[in-house]
Amino acid sequence: MPITVGFDLDMTLIDSRPGIQAAFDRLSGETGVAIDSALAVTRLGPPLELELAHWFPAEDVPAVADRYRALYPEYAIGLTPALPGAREAVAAVRAGGGRVVVVTAKHEPNARLHLDHLGIAVDAVRGSLWAEAKAEALTEYGATVYVGDHVGDVMGARTAGALSVAVPTGPVGADELRAAGADVVLADLTEFPAWFAGYVPGVVA
Repeated sequence: MPITVGFDLDMTLIDSRPGIQAAFDRLSGETGVAIDSALAVTRLGPPLELELAHWFPAEDVPAVADRYRALYPEYAIGLTPALPGAREAVAAVRAGGGRVVVVTAKHEPNARLHLDHLGIAVDAVRGSLWAEAKAEALTEYGATVYVGDHVGDVMGARTAGALSVAVPTGPVGADELRAAGADVVLADLTEFPAWFAGYVPGVVA
C-alpha cells in the first residue's frame, strides 16, 4: 500500500494570518463588535467558534461563525500565500508514490478553495476536525504520518497512531511541540523532502 501522509492547513501549508485578519476585520465592521484581529491570528489552530467566543456572547457565536465563513472566500483566499516548502513537501509525497490528505479544523469548502487557489494538489480534504478528532480522518485514510504546527495536531497524530511531524511555523514553539509528544520537529516544510526521503526507502529528495 502507498504511504499516506496527512497535513494540517493553517500555518502548516499556508500562512492564513493575512486572510483571516481581513475576514475578521470585515466581520467586525458588519457586526459593530470590536475584534482585535491582530491578536486573533496569533492563536490560530483551534476551531473558529473558540476564537469568536472571545468577542461575542455564546448565543451569537453559531450565527456569527456562519457569517464569517460566508465572508471568507472573498476576503481571505486571495491574501493567503503558501508557506515556504509547502508545495515541495506535498510534491515529495506524491512523487514517492504516496497519497496526501489535508485534515484541518477549517471549514472544508474554504480549505479546498485555498488549495485550489494555490495550486496544491492533494488526494483528499477533511475539515472541521480538531485535536483528537483529527484521528477520525487520519484513520479513515490510513495516514501513518501527520504534519502540523500545533499541539492539537500532535494530539491528533498520536490518537491515530501516526508519526507526528511538527513544524513551529504557527503559534507553538519547537520545545512545546516536542513536550507535547511530536516524534519529529523540523524547522519548516523546506526540510520535509529530505526528511521524507530518509524516512521512506527509495524516495529521492
